[in-house]
Amino acid sequence: MFKTLVIGAGTMGSVHAHAYKKLTNVELVGVVDRNYPKAMELAEQVGAKAFRTYDEAVASIGKIDVVSICLPTPLHKEYLMKAADQGSHVVCEKPLARTLADAKEMIAYCEEKDVKLFVGHVVRFFPEYIRTKQLLDMDKIGSPAVVRTTRGGGFPSASNDWYADFNSSGGLVLDMIIHDFDYLRWCFGEVKRVYAKSSKSRVYSRIEYALVTLRFKSGVIAHVEGTWAHQNFTTKFEISGTNGIIEFDSSKVEPIVTGRNSSSTGGVAVPESPLKDNPYFMEIQHFLHCIEKDEHPIVTAEDAVKAMEISLAALESIATGKPVVLNEEKVKEVIR
Repeated sequence: MFKTLVIGAGTMGSVHAHAYKKLTNVELVGVVDRNYPKAMELAEQVGAKAFRTYDEAVASIGKIDVVSICLPTPLHKEYLMKAADQGSHVVCEKPLARTLADAKEMIAYCEEKDVKLFVGHVVRFFPEYIRTKQLLDMDKIGSPAVVRTTRGGGFPSASNDWYADFNSSGGLVLDMIIHDFDYLRWCFGEVKRVYAKSSKSRVYSRIEYALVTLRFKSGVIAHVEGTWAHQNFTTKFEISGTNGIIEFDSSKVEPIVTGRNSSSTGGVAVPESPLKDNPYFMEIQHFLHCIEKDEHPIVTAEDAVKAMEISLAALESIATGKPVVLNEEKVKEVIR
């Protein structure tokens, strides 16, 4: 039985807490938030205790097996180290950190303390994305060439409006479309070059839009669109290959469509039905399985750093107006 603690009672804290509640091999022992009424509200929903601080929770509970960190990005490092010091395995929401230096230090610290670190790149657990990866691996559309992705909705709300503070959040490039960077790297390998444009200067007006072009070492070109300027949240992708196209649009009824080229019959739309399991539940379940069996996760902490490198390269390109060539040894960080 895993004793788990959730730090942060906001949106993602609630997601993690409810996932833990559904698992039979888990006892959710607490929810921590400095906004105590908020912590109490979530704790009551999931049958746990509420705490104002992490230290208070540790003093009351004792040994905690797994800690979920669902806080603003700049706070991840502090609480990861606190949890690691107590010998707790860590599930940290993405992005792992605001800077590469912090992210690498966090990984090294968990290794030093002999605790496992998992990062919540949950897109790898969404059924439509899993199915698409399977189709690509089976060469259902031939050799992939061009990709388009879109992710976004309204400007997010949070405590102290921290998303509007670019130095804290990194805007949508680091906080949101990092999901797409991680997924595309999973599908197509390492990125060679990044070029990006953004309305970053308008972030304080609670509107942001970015378009990032990725050139992969494999030759694939991807156009990654992110928006915090629309009312409804949607995700879309289109992957074009030498023999067909895979399309997905969350705003439509059809979950995913594969278009295949045929010289005799023309293009044919083939609906693919995804699974119905909650991807956040699947993610948490997978992480706990990896702890129990001492196995490597689908997405590693090193994968999270690679996704950060792409995001930070995109921010550098936005700041300089120039393409950025990724270097495996060093990626310049931009914290403007």
